[in-house]
Amino acid sequence: MTLLFFGLLAWQTPIDEGTLVVRADTAVIAHETFRLASARFGAGGIGWTLASTARYDRPVLVLAPILEVTSDSQPSGLEFDVADPRDPQRIRGQLARGRFTARFLGRRTERAREFPAVGRTVVLDDSVFALYLFLAWQARLQPVEIVGLVPRAGRRETLSVRDLGVGPTLLNRAPVRLRHVTITGGANQLVDVWLDENARLCKVEIPSRHLRVERLPPS
Repeated sequence: MTLLFFGLLAWQTPIDEGTLVVRADTAVIAHETFRLASARFGAGGIGWTLASTARYDRPVLVLAPILEVTSDSQPSGLEFDVADPRDPQRIRGQLARGRFTARFLGRRTERAREFPAVGRTVVLDDSVFALYLFLAWQARLQPVEIVGLVPRAGRRETLSVRDLGVGPTLLNRAPVRLRHVTITGGANQLVDVWLDENARLCKVEIPSRHLRVERLPPS
């Protein structure tokens, strides 16, 4: 499956790519690069592939998920490499018949877990923030209920997503106006996501964890 994923990435047309800087309070704790591309899967299916790499220094940790999402924003496949000196592993996920099955491959262990995935579903991670893009895309003026799967943490959460419209905020200390999406529920309680006029991810804030994630301007 890994060769298939990287083969897909080789020919896909990039829609967006960038770098996020992750801060806890004022300290920079990680950088995350991501690449979003349109894709075709299987027998003519269309959708997107999001490849992200988040690098943390203390402790040293590199998280590299590649997520396939269908045209109706459902996750269809996941390849997730966790480069952790303490516990390296690979996570392989696939959606089929209302269940998302995740396989965890460690140095000496292998296990699987099934998550019910009926209705709107997204795949998230506590330390990879580009994944919030697919959740924000589904926001409407009225709250939308979406199931959030966090395979690495073994969680399944019910989240409420709402589009608050365009409003003022700060991005890299500069005042801007961006589309504001709120995500409530789950372990984080509240996540604020901001998108630009082209629905590109610009900022994520998680107040309960004192985290602020901002897109760096192009170099």
